Amino acid sequence: MQKREIVMNDILECLQELVAGTHPIRSDSDMVDELGLESIKVMNLLMLLEDRLDISIPINILLNVRTPEQLLEAITKHQEECNGFI
Repeated sequence: MQKREIVMNDILECLQELVAGTHPIRSDSDMVDELGLESIKVMNLLMLLEDRLDISIPINILLNVRTPEQLLEAITKHQEECNGFI
Protein backbone atom coordinates (compact mmCIF):
# COMPACT_ATOMS: atom_id res chain seq x y z
CA MET A 1 0.00 0.00 0.00
CA GLN A 2 2.89 2.35 0.73
CA LYS A 3 4.13 1.96 -2.83
CA ARG A 4 0.80 3.34 -4.08
CA GLU A 5 1.32 6.45 -1.95
CA ILE A 6 4.83 6.88 -3.31
CA VAL A 7 3.63 6.52 -6.89
CA MET A 8 0.77 8.98 -6.25
CA ASN A 9 3.27 11.48 -4.84
CA ASP A 10 5.41 11.03 -7.96
CA ILE A 11 2.38 11.59 -10.19
CA LEU A 12 1.41 14.76 -8.31
CA GLU A 13 4.98 16.08 -8.32
CA CYS A 14 5.34 15.46 -12.05
CA LEU A 15 2.02 17.19 -12.67
CA GLN A 16 3.17 20.15 -10.60
CA GLU A 17 6.19 20.48 -12.89
CA LEU A 18 3.94 20.59 -15.96
CA VAL A 19 1.06 22.75 -14.75
CA ALA A 20 1.57 26.48 -14.76
CA GLY A 21 0.57 28.57 -11.78
CA THR A 22 -0.29 27.60 -8.28
CA HIS A 23 -3.45 25.63 -9.01
CA PRO A 24 -3.78 22.96 -6.32
CA ILE A 25 -3.38 19.46 -7.71
CA ARG A 26 -5.35 16.75 -5.97
CA SER A 27 -5.67 13.06 -6.69
CA ASP A 28 -9.16 13.75 -8.08
CA SER A 29 -8.26 16.81 -10.18
CA ASP A 30 -9.35 16.54 -13.80
CA MET A 31 -6.04 16.74 -15.66
CA VAL A 32 -7.60 18.23 -18.81
CA ASP A 33 -10.46 20.42 -17.60
CA GLU A 34 -9.00 21.63 -14.28
CA LEU A 35 -5.25 21.51 -14.88
CA GLY A 36 -5.26 22.31 -18.61
CA LEU A 37 -3.02 19.39 -19.50
CA GLU A 38 -2.69 19.30 -23.28
CA SER A 39 -1.72 16.21 -25.26
CA ILE A 40 1.96 17.19 -25.46
CA LYS A 41 2.05 17.67 -21.69
CA VAL A 42 0.42 14.28 -21.22
CA MET A 43 3.29 12.79 -23.20
CA ASN A 44 5.75 14.74 -21.05
CA LEU A 45 3.99 13.44 -17.94
CA LEU A 46 4.41 9.86 -19.14
CA MET A 47 8.10 10.41 -19.84
CA LEU A 48 8.66 11.99 -16.42
CA LEU A 49 6.87 9.10 -14.72
CA GLU A 50 8.77 6.50 -16.74
CA ASP A 51 12.04 8.09 -15.62
CA ARG A 52 11.01 8.40 -11.97
CA LEU A 53 9.46 4.97 -11.67
CA ASP A 54 11.90 3.25 -14.04
CA ILE A 55 9.05 1.59 -15.92
CA SER A 56 7.56 1.68 -19.40
CA ILE A 57 4.07 3.15 -19.60
CA PRO A 58 2.15 2.44 -22.81
CA ILE A 59 0.12 5.41 -24.00
CA ASN A 60 -2.97 3.27 -24.55
CA ILE A 61 -3.54 2.99 -20.80
CA LEU A 62 -4.51 6.66 -20.84
CA LEU A 63 -7.64 6.23 -22.92
CA ASN A 64 -10.05 6.61 -20.01
CA VAL A 65 -7.78 8.39 -17.54
CA ARG A 66 -8.93 11.85 -16.37
CA THR A 67 -7.49 12.15 -12.85
CA PRO A 68 -4.20 11.34 -11.10
CA GLU A 69 -6.05 8.64 -9.12
CA GLN A 70 -7.21 7.01 -12.37
CA LEU A 71 -3.65 7.27 -13.71
CA LEU A 72 -2.36 5.53 -10.59
CA GLU A 73 -4.93 2.76 -11.07
CA ALA A 74 -3.98 2.37 -14.75
CA ILE A 75 -0.25 2.23 -13.98
CA THR A 76 -0.80 -0.20 -11.11
CA LYS A 77 -2.95 -2.49 -13.25
CA HIS A 78 -0.43 -2.40 -16.09
CA GLN A 79 2.48 -3.16 -13.76
CA GLU A 80 0.60 -5.99 -12.09
CA GLU A 81 -0.16 -7.50 -15.49
CA CYS A 82 3.51 -7.20 -16.52
CA ASN A 83 5.30 -8.02 -13.28
CA GLY A 84 2.73 -9.15 -10.77
CA PHE A 85 3.34 -6.12 -8.52
CA ILE A 86 4.27 -2.45 -8.47
